[in-house]
Amino acid sequence: MIEPINTLCAQLAKLPGVGAKSAQRLAYYILDMSEASARELAQSIINAKEKVRYCPICGNYTDREPCAICADEKRSGEVICVVEDPKEVFAMEKLREYRGRYHVLHGAISPTDGIGPGDIRIKELIERVDAGGVKEVILATNPDVKGEATASYIARILKPKGVRVTRIAHGVPIGGSLEYVDEMTLLKAVEGRREL
Repeated sequence: MIEPINTLCAQLAKLPGVGAKSAQRLAYYILDMSEASARELAQSIINAKEKVRYCPICGNYTDREPCAICADEKRSGEVICVVEDPKEVFAMEKLREYRGRYHVLHGAISPTDGIGPGDIRIKELIERVDAGGVKEVILATNPDVKGEATASYIARILKPKGVRVTRIAHGVPIGGSLEYVDEMTLLKAVEGRREL
C-alpha cells in the first residue's frame, strides 16, 4: 500500500471502535472527497482541539467559560448530577427533562488501574457542595464495578454534609456505559433513582 494511505489508515485505526478494515474504508472515503471537503474535515478537527476545553465549574466540554449549562440561570443549582465523562452529559441532555447542573469526574475510582479519589474531580464536587445551595447530588456514574465504587465513596463523603445523595436506578444495564443507553431507559433510570 502507498505510504500516505498506510499512515492515514494507522491514524484512523487509533479511533475507538475503528478496526483495520473500517480504517481502510474511511481512508479511501477521505481520498475520494473533494480537496475542499477534506480540508474542511481536517480544519474542524484542529478547531475542536484548539477551542474546546473543560468548564472550570462542572468539568464538561465547552468553548466558553463557564459552559452554557453552568451559565443558564434557568437551571437549578440545587441539584447536581455527577457523571464520569463529558459524553455522559450529552446523553443526559438528550432527555430534555433534567434541569439541574452537572459535575464531570473525568474518570472513576479504580485501584487496579492506580486511580484513587485524588485522581478524579471529587475534591471539586465537595467544594461545590460546601459552597452551599446544593440540596441533592445524583450519582450517575456507570453501573460497573468502578462506577459503583466511585458512587459509594462519594455518598459516604457527602451524606454527613446534610445533602440528599441519590443513585440513578439500574434501568441501565450493568457493565454498560451511559453513552450507549437509549433515552427512555436513561429517563426511567433517572426517575427511579434511590437514596444511598
